[in-house]
Amino acid sequence: MTDSIATIGYEDVTPDRLVAALRAAGVRTVVDVRALANSRRPGFAKTALSATLAEAGIGYRHLRALGTPAAGRQAAREGRPAEMRRIFGAHLAGVEAQAALADLREQARREPLCLLCLEADPAHCHRTLVAEAVGLPVRHLSP
Repeated sequence: MTDSIATIGYEDVTPDRLVAALRAAGVRTVVDVRALANSRRPGFAKTALSATLAEAGIGYRHLRALGTPAAGRQAAREGRPAEMRRIFGAHLAGVEAQAALADLREQARREPLCLLCLEADPAHCHRTLVAEAVGLPVRHLSP
């Protein structure tokens, strides 16, 4: 049984620094909450990231249903965080997102999880909204 859920952003780090932060926090599984689990940053696309985490003994899971819709990603890129939150909030209320959230909540109660997305600042990232919706205290990790 865990008492919190962690989040982390990989925007300014290498895969090695990410893994070090996850290990230090005792994370057993990373839950990727990007709608599109690809990245221009080397080592952070789904296949490469899951392999790196597996080598470190950390599980990987991609929950696409908890990613930000395209309009929300656009609002975030253009510096409109309130609009991104509104768009994502509506998305999170949907049936598919609610089912994924319920599944995530159960997993978070069983093992130490960390939600992963690109944005370094958790205040500007939807992963904070996902973490808060889980209903456990939230810890933001700094790689």
